[in-house]
Order: sequence, then C-alpha cells, then structure tokens
Amino acid sequence: MKAELRALIGESQEGVARVRKIVKDLKDFSHADSGEFAWANLHEGLESTLNIVTNEIKYRADVKREYGDIPRVECLPSQMNQVFMNLLVNAAHSIPDGRRGTITVRTRNDEAGGAEGVVVEIADDGCGIPADHLKRIFDPFFTTKPVGKGTGLGLSLSYGIVQKHHGRIEVDSEVGRGSVFRIFLPVRQSV
Repeated sequence: MKAELRALIGESQEGVARVRKIVKDLKDFSHADSGEFAWANLHEGLESTLNIVTNEIKYRADVKREYGDIPRVECLPSQMNQVFMNLLVNAAHSIPDGRRGTITVRTRNDEAGGAEGVVVEIADDGCGIPADHLKRIFDPFFTTKPVGKGTGLGLSLSYGIVQKHHGRIEVDSEVGRGSVFRIFLPVRQSV
C-alpha cells in the first residue's frame, strides 16, 4: 500500500508540473501585445507554441528541432507565436491518416541584402500542396480542407503578421513529399 501511495504521489506531482507548464505557456501565448515591438527569444516562442499544440501533433508526427544560434528579435511575440501555431497545425494536418510523419523546426541567421535577420522554417513530410494552389494559399478564405474543418484564414493572417514585421514568408512544396514554410524576419524593426 505504501509503495502504491508513493507512486501515486509521484505521478500526481508530475501531472501538476505538466499542468503548470501548460498554463504558463497558455498565458505567454495568449498575452496580448501592447502594440509595441519588444525583444523576444524566438526559440522560447516556438517551444511555448509547440507545447500548446502538442495534442494536434503528437498522434501524427514527431517534431525535430534544429535550432541555430540566433539573436533575440524585435517583434510582437504573441503575434509571431500565432504564426508558428498556424504553420505547425497545418503541418500536422498535412500528414495523411494512418502514417506517422515528421515536422522539422529550424532556425538560422539570415544576412541577405546586408540586413541582419533570422529565418524560421517549419517543414513537414506530408501530402504537399498542388502547384495550382500555391499561388492562392495566402488568400483570405482559401482552404483545401473540407467544409467545417478550416476557415482559410490561418495562412492569410500569418502572411499579414509577417508583413507587419517587415519580413516575408515563402513556401516550397511538392505533392507527396511535403512542404517547407520559411519566415524571414529582420532582427531590428526600422524606425
């Protein structure tokens, strides 16, 4: 009886620690930005977002992290977390039922054009996006999901958020091989 009680208490403590982390991540994730840009660690934002969307991903894919040594970025952190969430959930949904996939999250420095910047990539080995859809995926209300399964607003909102940050978002995709979404962000916002 004592051994069972110890095991039960240990499991309860683990559960409480997990709940505490989820509540903290939800608080960080949903914290409304003041409308002013702030310096943020994108890796912390990615980890917080991955924790929030874990139930969307864990039965469909394994997540690989390939984080580079990137600086803090001047951004609206909760809005960038929203972009990460949209891309991660879409990546999970792109993996066909009955197959376990992989979602890879990469970060690296980007100094193209002489400006200091970072790149965040979210890649999947899902079904890919047909070429005729690629030109429309950032259009509001465009979706390939069945009625009631998607609004077609996630990528459109993500595109707008990245534009607000003076960045850009690109996609490479091949049907049957998966997709890679690349977010390019300047480290510092121009005045």
